[in-house]
Amino acid sequence: MMADNAGPALAPQKRWMVYYLATVVAMMALQMSSLGFSPLLPAIQHEFEMSFSQMGLFTGIYGLVALVVSVPAGILAKQYGEKRVLVVGMAILAAGLFGLSMAENYGQGLTARALWIFGYRLAFVCVMTAIALTAPSHLKGRAMGVLGACSALATVLGAPFCAGLAEAFGWRHAVMGFGGMTIVGLVVFSMFYHQRPEVIQKKTDPKGQGAFSAFKYPIVWTIPLLGLTNAGGFAATFFLPSVLKADFDLGATEAASVISVAYIAAIVVNPLCGWLADRYNRWLVLAGMMILMIPACLAMTSTNLLVFEISAAMLISLGLASTNQLYPTIAELMRGRDVGPLMGITALGGGIFGFLGPQALGWLRDWSGGFHAGWYTLTGVAIFSAALILFLRSYAERQNARLAAGIGQVAVS
Repeated sequence: MMADNAGPALAPQKRWMVYYLATVVAMMALQMSSLGFSPLLPAIQHEFEMSFSQMGLFTGIYGLVALVVSVPAGILAKQYGEKRVLVVGMAILAAGLFGLSMAENYGQGLTARALWIFGYRLAFVCVMTAIALTAPSHLKGRAMGVLGACSALATVLGAPFCAGLAEAFGWRHAVMGFGGMTIVGLVVFSMFYHQRPEVIQKKTDPKGQGAFSAFKYPIVWTIPLLGLTNAGGFAATFFLPSVLKADFDLGATEAASVISVAYIAAIVVNPLCGWLADRYNRWLVLAGMMILMIPACLAMTSTNLLVFEISAAMLISLGLASTNQLYPTIAELMRGRDVGPLMGITALGGGIFGFLGPQALGWLRDWSGGFHAGWYTLTGVAIFSAALILFLRSYAERQNARLAAGIGQVAVS
């Protein structure tokens, strides 16, 4: 059980690495389909006769589902344990993928996509909770960085995996392949991750924290705005095939290659940012990442393919790294709050802007006839995100100073 004045219980020191690796495998299974399926989007768009706005909804429904699921997922992880909820989430995710592979029209495809993302968000929040509960505190930044690198590796493998299956058998069989990989990840996680009963909040314990105890602090409700940190990277991932087709006349295989390069870069950037966050100030590292995303967003308007590929790699890799580093950083902002609910509300922000990013890019594309207006908008988003991070850093430092002063007074008395 976790108390307000203590950090989360950790796995036994000799076993935490086994639990951590099992969680990484589950995360890789999730990410293969979540981001690796983007090369299939042009074929799905063509078969279901989607407009760009409809495709924005198809990809951005990720955020709509996250609005509903993220916070409850964190509360469920606290009440019933992250392992149970993660396994259920992965099973639902696989069902959604198999449903999409059999969809006959846009409505059925959108429904299956919603089911897929419902399971994904349940599982994703529990992955972050599991990492927070297993990794030692002095390694959390690096643990999240390695998790992000492995997620990027899963996308690097997933993009050509689905592109190859699509070319040989069609996009429906590629989606079924993702469903099979999800089942593999579910089995591995179930076998090697062991739920610690002391982490589950017992409803009958009169000293236990309420399920919503962390949410009574006003600053908590600024946390979802940090989901803006990956709005650009998320939108770029899903619209990259369409931009490459419209501006450079490249197909799904070439798009998969460009996406793979971006995620190979993320394999390096994620652990590097995690190491920097552990060694230096987490908030300043995050703000620096947002500042680097500003020229990356602007360079996405280039007509030079090499410049476009480099800027896409920067935008996607920095966006992924920022998402992974948000979780240990939020723990610093709200020391002592319940891990599950906080992971849920942090994921809520990613969901909100995971919807608004692709949706806005789709709207702006239909309105302007090109993608430039969307990239300029995302440049402003990166500037705002950097300013918000610096504001929250100031708040966290003041709170931690008051907490240290209070502990010191108690010790003296």
